[in-house]
Amino acid sequence: MNNSNPKVDGFLSKTKKWQEELSKLRTILLDSGLTEDLKWGQPCYTIEGKNVIIIHGFKEYCAMLFVKGVLMDDPKGILIQQTENVQAGRQIRFTSAQEIVELELILKKYIENAIAVEKAGLKVPLKKTEEFSTPEELTNQFEQTPGLQEAFEALTPGRQRAYLLFFAAPKQAKTRVARIEKYVPLVLKGKGLNDR
Repeated sequence: MNNSNPKVDGFLSKTKKWQEELSKLRTILLDSGLTEDLKWGQPCYTIEGKNVIIIHGFKEYCAMLFVKGVLMDDPKGILIQQTENVQAGRQIRFTSAQEIVELELILKKYIENAIAVEKAGLKVPLKKTEEFSTPEELTNQFEQTPGLQEAFEALTPGRQRAYLLFFAAPKQAKTRVARIEKYVPLVLKGKGLNDR
């Protein structure tokens, strides 16, 4: 296989679920001329150092993730937004090797489109932090804790978005309040959700 990476060989040899499916996707991707790497513990396919496609397995399905899928044409209506908060990436999901075989010609067209999007230098217009809603419980905490709002606003936009999504996720207000209270010390220290 051209452009194959031994790290991906190792990854696939240890994969228990979706091994056949991921191997078929790998073959199709390597035939496209993309360069193979292992990033974030998953096979990643790049062009000129730019991430184009990632393949990965989940509990119920395996998927081909197009990094800038939101910018791609989707004539077959098969690109899926993984969650409502994913802005750029789109997946095509599979539950069997047979599905991949049946879709191979279509997959090759989608891969060509993904490569064209990357070569054209297209950028995904991401939502600005101000466009995310601030949970009412966080607004209340800003009023109760001196310096919290200023510390929050001093965080990088990515850290602010991570907190906003994390704080807004629970359905119950008491859970949102508990999350916010737990992370107030980190925000006041200028740290993000995953900083320690």
